[in-house]
Amino acid sequence: MPRLTSIFPFAVRLGAISVACLLSACAHLPEGAEYNDPYEAKNRAVHATNLEIDTTLFGDGKKKGIVPTFPRPVAKGFINFASNLAAPGDVVNRVLQGKPGPAIETTVRFVINTTVGIGGLFDPATAMGLEKDETDFGETLTVWGSGEGDYIVLPVLGPSTERDAIGMVVDLALDPLNTLLPRPESTYALGAAAASSAASRQVNADLVESILYESADSYAQARIIYLQNRRYQLGEDIYVIDPYEDPYGQ
Repeated sequence: MPRLTSIFPFAVRLGAISVACLLSACAHLPEGAEYNDPYEAKNRAVHATNLEIDTTLFGDGKKKGIVPTFPRPVAKGFINFASNLAAPGDVVNRVLQGKPGPAIETTVRFVINTTVGIGGLFDPATAMGLEKDETDFGETLTVWGSGEGDYIVLPVLGPSTERDAIGMVVDLALDPLNTLLPRPESTYALGAAAASSAASRQVNADLVESILYESADSYAQARIIYLQNRRYQLGEDIYVIDPYEDPYGQ
């Protein structure tokens, strides 16, 4: 998912990191539980609001939204550009995770795509064998032993967990571009992230709309898919039961 950039002053960033360190010991799941969702009523309300926003912006598969459809090469360019801007934050997190090899490779990718790839609009680094290696502070907390905590739904941003929500805040604080670049350049990544999110939504329209507009319970389906994908990404072998799954595999 594209990450937003911070406009916090340095002191606030340090404070955010300190708070995250205090809160990073998110609870692990009780034995035998597939997920913790104690805020389901509030989560469903936020999900419903997010659904209305999505329908307005992108439509529901039957009617179009107000955001124009990007040609696929343009959408790919937006996604590449935002991913490249997020690379310095990936490097910081890989270092915090004790993984210098991926940190070095991501640094090389960033240099190549920023120069040869015209600011990251294109991705020549992948063609050269340097695969994308995205990470975030939520993964860093996982490496440090933090549990995922409760499932939550964030306004606009959608499904998350307490651990990943904390991770988003710290990613804002850790992003080197916020410190190295002056304003307004340091805030341009915010627009890039928004454009990339819109482009990704359009590229994956069939999958997103099947979840949000064709499932019997879009909230439950979004929760299942988010948790399963996130846990797979983090290497956490915790299976989430699909309430609509045929137990006999038929």
